[in-house]
Amino acid sequence: MTERVIISSEGLALSGILRRADSDRAIVLSGPFTGVKEQVTGLYAERLTAAGFTTLAFDHRGFGESEGRPQHEDSQGKLADLRAAVSLLAPRRVALVGICLGGGYAMRAAATDPRVTAVVGIAGAYNSPAWFADRMGASSYRAALADMIARYDEYLPAVAETGDAAMPGEEPWSYYSAHTANWTNRVTRGSLHSLMTLDVLGVRPLLPPSLIIHGRKDDYCSPDLATAMAADKTVWLDTDRHVDLYDAEPYVTQAVDETVSFLSS
Repeated sequence: MTERVIISSEGLALSGILRRADSDRAIVLSGPFTGVKEQVTGLYAERLTAAGFTTLAFDHRGFGESEGRPQHEDSQGKLADLRAAVSLLAPRRVALVGICLGGGYAMRAAATDPRVTAVVGIAGAYNSPAWFADRMGASSYRAALADMIARYDEYLPAVAETGDAAMPGEEPWSYYSAHTANWTNRVTRGSLHSLMTLDVLGVRPLLPPSLIIHGRKDDYCSPDLATAMAADKTVWLDTDRHVDLYDAEPYVTQAVDETVSFLSS
């Protein structure tokens, strides 16, 4: 049974799709940067519900059909959204599954919410400010943050095949230009500051049982950071592109099967 639900998160109404299965096991999904429930999380939710899990895919604050500052990435707010989503599914046994940027948020949320029984990251972004600064150089990293703050409220395209965008290049463009339902191609520059200062690696000691599924080749979410996250189990898939784990076969089936096996054990 599928139904639309409203999640109350810090006074904001978030729009979600609840897919019920005849089980006490449940999954909250969090998806890519700027993503909405009609895209990646919706696909994974359908597949995971078919495997016997109640699932909740929803629009984080500010995106899709949810309330909040439009098209603005709010890291702490998104973590609050995940807590609220877990509350909606209680008293079931709730796991978090995150794809792309949602993988990082799933790890952060699972580390600080003892109600979460397990966590899975798929093609996840396990951000680390220290890692960014080390590779960019501390002065370049700080200069980038300063520019983001100076233009915090400006909007730029979320994706563009060429030119300035939060996610530039043919690969993100190829996915999002074909999946536009309920999705808006813009985001604040302040959102980039939120991403670049989000620390996911630091929560590793606090995680419940954890699984990472990642492509061996990924130009957008570093395999090095996936390795550094040091999950209890890591599965490497022979993908060619980051977005292969969004909707391409056989990779989605492989990721779903690994997730189901891990959460059923």
